Amino acid sequence: MRLSRMGSSVLAGRKLGRRSVAATLILVGLALSPAWAAQDPGTKPPLQFRITEGNIENAFLQKGSIAAHLLLSSGDKPRVLVAFPAGNSGAGVWFEPTDKPVHWTLGSLTGQQRMVDGRAWNGIAADATVTVDRLVLKDAVLGSIRMLRDYQQGQGYAAQLAATPKVAATPQLTERSVSWQRQRLDGAPGYAIALSSDNGRFTREDGHLVLRPDHAGEAMHLHIEASTGETPLTPFTNLLNDRAQPDERSREALQFLSYREKFLAGSWRFDTYFGRDTMMSLRLLMPVLQPAAVDAGIASVLARLSPDGQVAHEEGIGEFAVLQHLKEEGKPSAEPIYDYVMVDSNVMLPPVAAAWLLEDPRGRDGARAFLAGKLGTGRQGDALVRNLMFVANSSEAFAHDPVYSNLIALKPNAKVGQWRDSNEGIGRGRYPYDVNAVWMPAALRAIGQFLDAGLLNDYTTPAQRERLHAAAASANEWEQHASALFAVRITNDRATQQVRDYAKQIGVSDASALKAMDGASVEFPAIALDAQGKPVPVLNSDEGFQLLFGKPDAAVLDRNVSNLMRPFPAGLMTDVGMVVANPAYADHDVWSRFGNSAYHGTVVWAWQQAIMAAGLKRQLARSDLSATTRQHLETAQAGLWRAICAANAVRTSELWSWSYANGHYRIEPFGAEGAHEDESNAAQLWSTVFLALPPPAGQSCH
Repeated sequence: MRLSRMGSSVLAGRKLGRRSVAATLILVGLALSPAWAAQDPGTKPPLQFRITEGNIENAFLQKGSIAAHLLLSSGDKPRVLVAFPAGNSGAGVWFEPTDKPVHWTLGSLTGQQRMVDGRAWNGIAADATVTVDRLVLKDAVLGSIRMLRDYQQGQGYAAQLAATPKVAATPQLTERSVSWQRQRLDGAPGYAIALSSDNGRFTREDGHLVLRPDHAGEAMHLHIEASTGETPLTPFTNLLNDRAQPDERSREALQFLSYREKFLAGSWRFDTYFGRDTMMSLRLLMPVLQPAAVDAGIASVLARLSPDGQVAHEEGIGEFAVLQHLKEEGKPSAEPIYDYVMVDSNVMLPPVAAAWLLEDPRGRDGARAFLAGKLGTGRQGDALVRNLMFVANSSEAFAHDPVYSNLIALKPNAKVGQWRDSNEGIGRGRYPYDVNAVWMPAALRAIGQFLDAGLLNDYTTPAQRERLHAAAASANEWEQHASALFAVRITNDRATQQVRDYAKQIGVSDASALKAMDGASVEFPAIALDAQGKPVPVLNSDEGFQLLFGKPDAAVLDRNVSNLMRPFPAGLMTDVGMVVANPAYADHDVWSRFGNSAYHGTVVWAWQQAIMAAGLKRQLARSDLSATTRQHLETAQAGLWRAICAANAVRTSELWSWSYANGHYRIEPFGAEGAHEDESNAAQLWSTVFLALPPPAGQSCH
């Protein structure tokens, strides 16, 4: 069960909707033209694009105060869902499983503003067709996207609904339409969705709402309307510079996810701020983003720091915040609630901020102006120092006594704490490799760079600067001692047998994998240490962080890259991308927990490939590498980009899985067929970062 992004929503709401939304509400239509088509002179043209993955048709729309993502799920579990960046809100209708797969065809999509009690509700109207003899409505869920996520995964929605039944909206039924509408729990404008048909009828049968065509076998026309009263966000009107790659789909996805208030992690499931996603996306996109966009992104992270300087992971806003406040305080409030469970985000901020502020294209004056910018009652520089002091204090124990128990661990009672934020993500470990061997040393070095540049003088006391200097001086020893604790070494005989056995169990060929094993022992960094300090021997892609932010010893660099780039299941490389984990060298009971249906198992994440690509490019820029090592890195780079280009069709997706037949791997959209642990977003922020990563000379993805 995935914890951090999903959480456990507290559900509540208010039953409303005495009249049919489709029939009686005042509609102000805002017809939207195709993507990037001109509209009114002098205004930004509307954004509209579509992405099909497996059984899911995704349609995106952004125009002024309207931003929405419509999903139509075909197959034997039909679904209509609309997600809004405003308030991280949405509305969805789920149907009972069908005897035969159904297929939606989406027609027009337009934006709409509805006036309800003098308040504007922003949304969409769409037309679709579906051929089916009978659709039985299972549930309609309106409110926070986190509530829709819980329902989709069957994680506590029913129990919460029983405890707080006001969250349900009462269906309003006519022969040709059904609609749901309710206010937000605190009385603020809420959420609505309506379905209507001109050649289908809604009836009640045995306690269920049923939609049937007027004439059996004919395609039903379905008109879909959905809207939210949550406060809209402000899209950027000038996001990219002229160095960005001419990839329209990635540009569109990035535009939909980018707002002056914050960047969204991904749609449909994460239509709001996530700290790690924001920082890593900014780090890779910096060369192609307008300075104002980078400033806004880093400022959004600083604005959500805890009083002691920790980086917020996910924010609870809109009705989710109202429900949480009701549960914890007994009174409604829409004040945002921030989640500080992640330990990697805290040590990401210093190197990401340094990458921008120390290399600001506007010069050092631009960095000083940013730090002097107002943030609440203080300045952005004050907030950054809070984080730097938190990192320095967190580093002290291990710097003084480098034993595993002094490393940065997951927080007490937390099962997750870094980007592999599912229960099995780091193999049930407690001390993540990336946080300790990569991010902490990188953060300490960034602190030193800030001090050397004099950028912290106006925001620190002499005592604070002394403490920060001491922490920065420990970076090299931190890295050396921490890396040693995560080292895994397996004899060649045992490694070869493990790969053979694992390949047989998962039904893939071991021929190319075994051929790539050179007869030496296999050495690599463990994905984590367990509670007793024992390495969890899962080969993983987090070494990419070291390539992007560190300067590994040439021999270690050569060895680790060679291990990763071997064909799976000896390494991480497949025909359709680099998987993020390979449990072949772990105990057999670990294998099933890291399968290709697991969220952080033997699956491909686009941004991890981007991290690896950017890291290899950075290492190849070094002047201290031998010709042999450079050749190995160039070979790895070419192989990685072949795999990246092979998956070009799903390039903006959060992640994807694979199937294997006739000696080849084939892309399988993650969750689109309902066979996986979760569901992938079709538009993911950090999957758009290839806009700043052109293929190496001589390679092309087109």
